[in-house]
Amino acid sequence: MKNIAEVLENVKTVGIGGHIRPDGDCVGSCMALYLYIRTYFPEIDVDVYLDNPKPIFGHIDRIDDIKTEIKEDIRYDLFITCDVSARDRIALAGDLFEKASRTVCIDHHISNPGFADENHIQGEISSCCEVLYGILDPQKVTLPIATAIYTGMIHDTGVFQYSSTSPETMRIAGELMKTGIPFNKIIDESFYQKTYLQNQVMGRVLAESILLQNGKCIVGYLRRKDMDFYGVEGSDLDGIVSQLRLTRGVEVAIFLYETETQTFKVSLRSNGKIDVSQIAVFFGGGGHTRAAGCDLQGSMYDVINNITAEIEKQFCEEPKQC
Repeated sequence: MKNIAEVLENVKTVGIGGHIRPDGDCVGSCMALYLYIRTYFPEIDVDVYLDNPKPIFGHIDRIDDIKTEIKEDIRYDLFITCDVSARDRIALAGDLFEKASRTVCIDHHISNPGFADENHIQGEISSCCEVLYGILDPQKVTLPIATAIYTGMIHDTGVFQYSSTSPETMRIAGELMKTGIPFNKIIDESFYQKTYLQNQVMGRVLAESILLQNGKCIVGYLRRKDMDFYGVEGSDLDGIVSQLRLTRGVEVAIFLYETETQTFKVSLRSNGKIDVSQIAVFFGGGGHTRAAGCDLQGSMYDVINNITAEIEKQFCEEPKQC
């Protein structure tokens, strides 16, 4: 696909959807595409479906247009997924995807098997927003569209720290900045500003974290009872796994929290030697070489043991590591 206009030709209705628990790249790419179609293809009736986005994305234009429920029986001419790595990762709009006359997947996950009728997947690219930018007309990227794209790019690159960040990533970021986006405010509100309660919870996780595998692996956790005590949910825990990763000597960080009794959401971050996407896919999840996740059932200790066993296998592939 060279331009998004290729798939929009002769289309009257478009649905856009992202993955469950949408992160910045998911929200940014879905909203950027939504705004682009609304602006330059006014004859197309377009809707965007996502699970409730976090408040930190409130700076994105028309964020309130997102549909969080499916009320009407509707069949789209075209349904486009953004940042969705597998069919079963589509959030509430899965049925709309199945019923659509034609489907398109725009993504950057290396684990994506290509589940749509047409797939534009670039696994070596830093973010879905960067992939999306490549099929938009750069002269038509307005301030609102640029804001959404930049939001997604900084979230999936860790503010341009991850190894997936390329010279092209930085060039695109520079082009987006030319539109006048409040780039410093977006970064602060997305990554650094925390509520007092969020700081308390992070402090507890860091204080109770454990080092494994000769200090190369760090694990942080929260049980359901702990989350209830603080009155927090998964959306309040952003940034914890990234902070764990910054521990000196650590190669891979694990953060898990209990979503319901003996069901855990696991986030994995790597400093380069461990491919955490392989581990996540092994357990039914997905992601990237240095940032991935999955859901696992069992006791907390079983989950930790199962994850670290797969990490140890990769360490053992290195000379003199085992």
